[in-house]
Amino acid sequence: MTIDQVQNATHQLDVPAFLADFRHTTTFGATVAGGIDRQAGTSEHGAVRDWFSSRATDLGFEIRVDQIGNVFALWSWDPGAPYVLVGSHLDSQPLGGRFDGTYGVIAALHAAHAVARAATRDGISPGLNLAVVDWFNEEGARFAPSIMGSSVFAGLLDLDRALATTDPQGVTVAEAIGAIGYRGEAVTIPTGAYAEIHIEQGRRLEQSGIPIGVVQESWYTQKLLVRVLGEQSHTGATAMSDRRDALVAAAHVVLEAEQVTGEFPSGSIVTSVGKFDVQPNSPIVVPRQVDLVLDVRADDPAHVARARALLLERMADLARRRNVEISAEDFDIRPVQRFPAEGVDLGAKSASDEGVESMLLATMAGHDSVAMNRITPSVMLFVPSVDGVSHCEREFTSDADLVVGLRVLTQVVQRLVNREMAEVAPGEGGPR
Repeated sequence: MTIDQVQNATHQLDVPAFLADFRHTTTFGATVAGGIDRQAGTSEHGAVRDWFSSRATDLGFEIRVDQIGNVFALWSWDPGAPYVLVGSHLDSQPLGGRFDGTYGVIAALHAAHAVARAATRDGISPGLNLAVVDWFNEEGARFAPSIMGSSVFAGLLDLDRALATTDPQGVTVAEAIGAIGYRGEAVTIPTGAYAEIHIEQGRRLEQSGIPIGVVQESWYTQKLLVRVLGEQSHTGATAMSDRRDALVAAAHVVLEAEQVTGEFPSGSIVTSVGKFDVQPNSPIVVPRQVDLVLDVRADDPAHVARARALLLERMADLARRRNVEISAEDFDIRPVQRFPAEGVDLGAKSASDEGVESMLLATMAGHDSVAMNRITPSVMLFVPSVDGVSHCEREFTSDADLVVGLRVLTQVVQRLVNREMAEVAPGEGGPR
């Protein structure tokens, strides 16, 4: 393959069509403030998937849906050859942003189509086939854990367990994907490589003025399911000294989660409590139970282990002082995953050949590429996020940055289907 052939694929891009398609996706689950609310398995999610399937079919792709609801748009030169998968996700957080995930799917569709058109025009039959994928439930907002569809595909999460997972209303994943028409059948797609492009969800690219990030590795992630048990009582009739208020104790847990980051080098660790359920949640009842999810992430697994130990110690002390019970269960532990050096080089070279600068980054957030990197050599690209904002309605990336990312992704996909990483092993995980 020559550089001219690689550039030929970018010449086949229909940029106005890409931007029009991306803008159209924002109408599905649109919010008043300019975001989207398109949680996994909802009618809004089903509607945007229907549009995506129809659009991909019109472009010449064949649609397949697997048992966990992943949607694949296949372009096959040799049905017996492996596929280069490229994609992201169309589901969102509640009141989320319109770029997170969706950009990666629409960019993948147009990049893959450009590569296919270039091959057809030049009479080339690449060594690998193409599959654009919309992974199910990457966000994990309605159904936990996140990165569900790609984890099932990669064999990291049991299918039956995933299908039986319930949302807060007791609806199972199986019921939800069945209701929107996306509970498919067993699909065999041998995988030769994976590529994904995503908004950065941070400020490093914006602050540096560099348009492309090439991801080297993911941060270590540790979640704790924390339960605080007190005693339900009357808010007016119970003396303050007699209360065993689970909510007050849980509030202290939240503060401890934030304060523990001060024990580590600045910028090396992040924590949050993003899910908080109170029982009985009545205005005249002292809460008896609070369930929360505590999230700890760091570039060094040792930092996460130490933060976890400190938090468990402080929660035990808090339970004694507040006369409550506090338990913590490990949940959704994700080790550091390093992307193949050859894939990092390929991403950087693709940016260079497109005439743009790139920088190497670690991803602090989880992505489907992190799961796929366990089973196939993967390439992850970032484009800038304005103000580093994500998972909210004012999430934004300029059209210019979206298009630069699309062009670089097209270069990556072209190289992957021409087997430039055919002999490369998947990424590596575990401690440094």
